[in-house]
Amino acid sequence: MVKNSNSKNKEVKKGLYLVPTPVGNLGDITLRAIDILKKSDYILCEDTRVSKILLNKYQIKSKLISNHKFNEKKNLSKVIELLKNGLIISLVSDAGTPGISDPGSVIINECIENNIEVIPLPGASSVTLAVSISGFSEKFFFYGFIPNKKNKIDEDFIQLSNLNSSIVFFVSPNKIMKILPIIKKNFTGRKILICREMTKHFEEFIRTDVEKIETLQFELKGEFTIVISQKIIDKNTSQTLDESDKKIINQMINKISIKDIINIVQRNSKISKKEIYSYCVKKKNEK
Repeated sequence: MVKNSNSKNKEVKKGLYLVPTPVGNLGDITLRAIDILKKSDYILCEDTRVSKILLNKYQIKSKLISNHKFNEKKNLSKVIELLKNGLIISLVSDAGTPGISDPGSVIINECIENNIEVIPLPGASSVTLAVSISGFSEKFFFYGFIPNKKNKIDEDFIQLSNLNSSIVFFVSPNKIMKILPIIKKNFTGRKILICREMTKHFEEFIRTDVEKIETLQFELKGEFTIVISQKIIDKNTSQTLDESDKKIINQMINKISIKDIINIVQRNSKISKKEIYSYCVKKKNEK
C-alpha cells in the first residue's frame, strides 16, 4: 500500500491558523492546537527558540519560519505564495494569542487582501485570565503595552481615566516602577490588580487600592498584566463647569496642555476630569 503523503493534512481546511500557545504553563494548550500544529506544513514563530520548547514537548515536527516584528513584512510574499499553493500554515507567538500585542496583524491583513482564509483557534490569553480573576467589571478596555514616551502615556491616561470600565495594560519588568506613580496620578479612587508570572510556578496576584501602589514590593521579573477597576463615581463631584471655570480654561487653552488645565481647575473645584477634558477639546476644535 502506498502511503498518502498528504494524509497529515486530511480534513484540515487550507489557510492560515492563529494558534494560541500557553502564557506560562506548557500544559495549557488545547488538543486542537496540538493537532493543527502537527498538521501544519509551516509554523510562523515569533522566536523559534522559544517555540521549540513547546513543540518538542508535544513532538511537533513541522517546519519553522522565524516571524517577528522586524521581519514579518519581509516574509509576506513568501508566506502568501505558500498559502496560495494550498499549504497549511500556523502562526504562533511566544505566549498567548497571536495578533494581540504580538506579531500577526501584518500577515493577517495580507491574507484578507488575498482572500486567503484565516482560522482562529481559542486558547490562552493573559488578558482574559487577568480580567476573570480581577473581580472588576466584565466590561473592559484592553490597552496593550504601555509606550515609552512619557507625553504619550500622559495623553492616553487622561483619556483612559474617563472610561467607566476595567482597563488592562501590559507592562515589562523594566518599566513597572516608573509606571506605578503615573497610574496613581490618573486612577486614584479605583482598585488595581497586578498579575505577575501567570500560570507559572511563582505566579503572583497583588490586589490593592491605586493610591497605595507605591508601597508595593515584588520581584521585578516576568511580564506584568495590570487591571484597573471600573471608575468609581463620587456623588459629591460636580459634573458641570460654571462660568468662572470656563473663563479660566479659555484663558489657558492655547498656553498650556489640557493635562495641566485639568490639574489647575481641579485644585479649586470638584469638577470631573471628563467634564474639563470635554470642554477643552471643544474649545480647541473651535479655533
